[in-house]
Amino acid sequence: MTTAFPTELNYAYGEPRATALIRQQPEDFQVTENLAFEPEGSGDHVYLYIRKTGENTDWVARQLAHFCQVSPREVGYAGKKDRHAVTEQWFSVHLPGRAPLTWSLFERETIQVLKATKHGRKLRLGSLTGNRFAIRLRNVTDVDDVMRRCELVRQGVPNYFGEQRFGHHGGNLTKGAALIKGEYKERQKHKKGMYISAVRSFLFNQVVSARYAGEVGPMAGDVLMHQGSQSCFAYDAEDHTIGERLANLDIHLTAPMWGRGRSICTDQAFDWETAQLAGYEELQTGLEKLGLNQERRALRLLPQNLSVVQEADDQLLLSFDLSVGSFATSVLREICQVENAQRGEF
Repeated sequence: MTTAFPTELNYAYGEPRATALIRQQPEDFQVTENLAFEPEGSGDHVYLYIRKTGENTDWVARQLAHFCQVSPREVGYAGKKDRHAVTEQWFSVHLPGRAPLTWSLFERETIQVLKATKHGRKLRLGSLTGNRFAIRLRNVTDVDDVMRRCELVRQGVPNYFGEQRFGHHGGNLTKGAALIKGEYKERQKHKKGMYISAVRSFLFNQVVSARYAGEVGPMAGDVLMHQGSQSCFAYDAEDHTIGERLANLDIHLTAPMWGRGRSICTDQAFDWETAQLAGYEELQTGLEKLGLNQERRALRLLPQNLSVVQEADDQLLLSFDLSVGSFATSVLREICQVENAQRGEF
């Protein structure tokens, strides 16, 4: 399992000049979850809105199961949140017929229960519209350049999967490739899924990066996606509104999430995408054999409600909303070169 994968990805606006430090303290990286629905207020599942500081989501879920004296399978959450951060997220616990618990007894210095209500169903992964980020940039070497680039990223950034997807030193990706090639076995289902997802994400990133290396405009056979939707449609060169709609950020070009089935991308665009993935045919075939379906993902990511506040001469607070499945690191990398105080450079 020593395969080397390229890690350099193209920028939308050129490589940033400024450098900055993030995550010096947990409070420097804050994430607030936006649930996709409102809990009903009744039912057998207790929903808890929890603020955690410097704690892992799975660890909090296990502590919650222990406190409630239930199996960890009875605890749900919509998404995993960073450990080295202050995050607010929902958890659910299946407690049918149980007397109300005193949630303040579950609290500790790093865990606070902000809200408790009920709902009829367990909270499932992905039940979000997105997340709100507030990220403090310390030791900024060129504040003016960061401010300028913040304005640029309002027009979108490459929708790359972040380093978290690929694991420490790309370990998830390496294991996923070895698994597909039959050189490695993984019995745990969730780990296997994580490794395979890393391979799929890597192929997507390569196509997106290649697109940003040249002209990002549409070509014959391209597939476009509506902003804020998974709805796709084929590019029609006779539709003269496409260019304006792309410029207005109403629609986006897409790249493949590889899997089985005929791609809806055709003609010149299909040939171009195939050429970008030359050398990875074994991985593509392996993903198809695993039964994953061919999908499309927007190659442009729009940070919503972006704001930047200067807190000191070399310190900024950057805030923005991202849709579910998007990575804050993809926004940050376009703004400045960041050093993570917890793990070194991204």
